[in-house]
Parts: sequence; structure tokens; C-alpha cells
Amino acid sequence: MTSPGPRTASSPRAGLPGPGERRREIETRIRRLHALANRGLWGLAIFILISIGAQRNFSFIPEISPEIRALLGPSPPIKLISIALAVYAFSALILILSRMMSGSNSYRGWSHLGYLSAFYAFYYYGEALQQNFWAVFAAGITILGLEYYQIWTHCAEALRKEKQLLASLGTPSDA
Repeated sequence: MTSPGPRTASSPRAGLPGPGERRREIETRIRRLHALANRGLWGLAIFILISIGAQRNFSFIPEISPEIRALLGPSPPIKLISIALAVYAFSALILILSRMMSGSNSYRGWSHLGYLSAFYAFYYYGEALQQNFWAVFAAGITILGLEYYQIWTHCAEALRKEKQLLASLGTPSDA
């Protein structure tokens, strides 16, 4: 009769993962949480880069030719674009605040980045970008800043729990 050998850190015990495997799973979750928290910073950084281009009236791209303007038609009235921006900004803020209250871990900054860039594009096409730049910029910084804060607070709380769990497993030499 042979006796079972010493348990290794990765040997399962009655179907349960060993401490070494649990430690790797926790470390993987911690890396994912760090990556998720960084998405908000990336969204803010990209929006600031787009805003710098908008502040310079997108001088690095060619002007819209009269043929393309004729093909696209006239721009929407500037007042309608401004009303749409205000409605969008308040709607986005309400949705972000509701996700903050529910403790959601979803990040919607990429779609906001697209909408805010579209507002820059509409104002650019309507030749009113310089007069309305600060409205879009203020809305964008507020929306994306709240998105970042929402995902950062969620990830900070989850990271705290994962690190406590990791500490409860002890050091790798304890396993």
C-alpha cells in the first residue's frame, strides 16, 4: 500500500483548487481590476487629445471641400446641436450617477467619447466649433471624469477585498 505523496500548491483537494491555484486566480483578478480602472484614464486622455485638435479647429485635417458639403447638405442649426448637447449631457450624468448608486462595474466611457467627438464634428461642420468648444469640453470632462470616478471607486473596493483574500492565504512559502 502506498501513501499519498505530499500535497503540492496546485494539487486539487476534493475538487477544490489548491492555495497556489487560488493565489494565481486572485492575482489574475487583481490584474483585471487594475486594467479596468485604467480604462477611465485612457478615455480621459483620448478625449483631451481630441479636444486639443478641436481647439485648433482640426487644422491637421483637410478642409471639407464644397463638393462634399454639397453632397452632405447643410449642417443642422447650431441651436439644435446645442440643445442636443445639453440633453445628452444631463442624460449621461443621470445614467452615470445611477450606475454609481447601484455599484455597477461597467465602463461606458468609450461610447461617451464617440458622442462627444460627434458634437465636435457637428460644430466643426457647422463652422461654429470655436464658439462652442468650451461647452463640449466642459460636458466631456464632467461626463468622463464621473465615468472614471465610478469605475475607479468600484475597482478600489474590489481590489481591497481581493488583497484581503490574498493575505488570508498567507505567503507562498506557507502553502
